Amino acid sequence: MNLNAGLPLVAPRITPVLDSSFRPAVLANRAFRETVAATSNPVPVRLALEQTDGHASHVDTQVLPADHPLVAGNFTYLERIAKLMLWSRGGCRFYLDGPADLAAKLGEYYRQNPNGKFDSNVVGERMFDHPIEVVHTANLPAERKSATALGRHLEGCRIGFDLGGSDRKVASVIDGKVVFSEEIVWDPYFQPNPQYHFDGIMDTLKKAAAHLPRVDAIGGSAAGIYVNNRVKVASLFRGVPQEVFDRKVKDLFLEVRKAWNNIPFEVVNDGEVTALAGSMSLVCNSILGISLGTSTAGGYVNAEGNITSWINELAFVPVDYNPDAATDEWSGDYGCGVQYFSQQCVARLLAPAGIETDPKLPFPEKLKHVQRLMDKGDYRALKIYQTIGTYLGYAIAHYADFYDLENVLILGRVTSGPGGDVIIHGAKEVLKLEFPELSAKISFHIPDEKDKRHGQAVAAASLPEIGRAS
Repeated sequence: MNLNAGLPLVAPRITPVLDSSFRPAVLANRAFRETVAATSNPVPVRLALEQTDGHASHVDTQVLPADHPLVAGNFTYLERIAKLMLWSRGGCRFYLDGPADLAAKLGEYYRQNPNGKFDSNVVGERMFDHPIEVVHTANLPAERKSATALGRHLEGCRIGFDLGGSDRKVASVIDGKVVFSEEIVWDPYFQPNPQYHFDGIMDTLKKAAAHLPRVDAIGGSAAGIYVNNRVKVASLFRGVPQEVFDRKVKDLFLEVRKAWNNIPFEVVNDGEVTALAGSMSLVCNSILGISLGTSTAGGYVNAEGNITSWINELAFVPVDYNPDAATDEWSGDYGCGVQYFSQQCVARLLAPAGIETDPKLPFPEKLKHVQRLMDKGDYRALKIYQTIGTYLGYAIAHYADFYDLENVLILGRVTSGPGGDVIIHGAKEVLKLEFPELSAKISFHIPDEKDKRHGQAVAAASLPEIGRAS
């Protein structure tokens, strides 16, 4: 164990083979709580995160008393939990019942620190229309969650699409049966003109429509946050200037729906559709879907089979508390999931694995190179997948502290081929050794080839309800 601003950084019992400096968030949090519990006068802290519509999520914890030699760890511990709440739950207003200095410091963090300002802008302003603020009060809003039924409508002639950072997928579905599917390469991330995105989406839908006698409904999934089919935040459009985004992108899917005569149309976050696809295929709930692709998409279906008002943006949830951990190139923060469960992670691990590639090669091509090596039994590629599997085991234990989990669905380009089995095996080994109580409770699932090809698009196609306006 070593210390960073008073926060214990615990070496894992299973060390990622290519990353000996990995310090899992779950172990640091548990060690800190043990330190607090060992004191004679732990200080209770209640934290609530509120969304603009009044939905609120709570976390109750404890921190060290002011005279403790490791009291500096209080802020790091609280800020990392607050970040997890922001990117898993979503909201713009924290209520903190606890030490006044912690509330003041947390509020200053979101106003002054570059990483905090990024979170305030993206989650607070762009998703929930208000910069993040921290209110010091003993009167927290009541915890209030929403849960709504999502999809599972299979009747009629439908189109389902999924927009990723390196490809867009589409399926034509008749009464739940796929009659056509296609995967098309595109490069949306840094395109400044949203007409590129609109034309690509329309081209995909027209190709799918050609295989249907009619189109009754269209459902889609895409990376980002969508409210009533309006784009709030989406990495797919990160190359679009903000002024153009406000004019052309926010209502882009409304324009797509209009082009299809305003038939029932729904587009939601790809992580939610991932979880829905898993729930539909596996016939189970309390499921967290994690897609290891261009980024890291997350989605959650609760015990009743519904989604909540949570945003589940696991790409930005910290899983490594080592301050020297890899940084996210968008937010600038360290230890975030996108650098551990995506094509970016594979590219980052190439050098430690001893694999040389052209630095200018795009991430998808670097992944393909590793997959080809894996197919040949190359031990260097094997180490990359083993490392990701270890990362995943500790991350799932971390998520389980904040989600009610019984099932975890793992999918995405990084899991294609034999590497996916290595990742799952590694995660299971971590839970078995470090978290046996979770090992007995949580089941892992990886979709078969049919579900990989069609599951996401079929689930997306099931989103709209025919006969009711979108």
